[in-house]
Amino acid sequence: MEYRRFENTIVLRLDPEEEVCEKLTEVAAKEEIQLATISGLGAVKELTTGVFDTVTKEYHANQFEGALEIVSLTGTLTRKEGKVYLHAHLSAGDSKGNVYGGHLNRAVVSATAEIILQVIPGSVGRKFSDSVGLNLFEF
Repeated sequence: MEYRRFENTIVLRLDPEEEVCEKLTEVAAKEEIQLATISGLGAVKELTTGVFDTVTKEYHANQFEGALEIVSLTGTLTRKEGKVYLHAHLSAGDSKGNVYGGHLNRAVVSATAEIILQVIPGSVGRKFSDSVGLNLFEF
């Protein structure tokens, strides 16, 4: 991974075998990011996404392998109890045009990933909501 910071924008390049969530969390900790948006594209070979069931309040994981192009990587970086909190969704397409996605749990880069973090001055925390079953923005 390499990255450069330009004031409130961080431009990252991830390399083969690097895991997206791990590297985003690493940069956010190193750069002391409190609040940022994420956007990106690239290619992955292993992908695990989840779908939240609002009735059972459980995530159901889906795993995909093979040549997958990131159609969209979007999300937020915040903090929960002082630690980096990544909330991202990723959609990726295969060679037949099928697209898979959901809440990003894990993605291993196959060729590269180009990711932009837009750092927002200020902070927003996270707090668990019993009624929803998720860690929501806490203002």
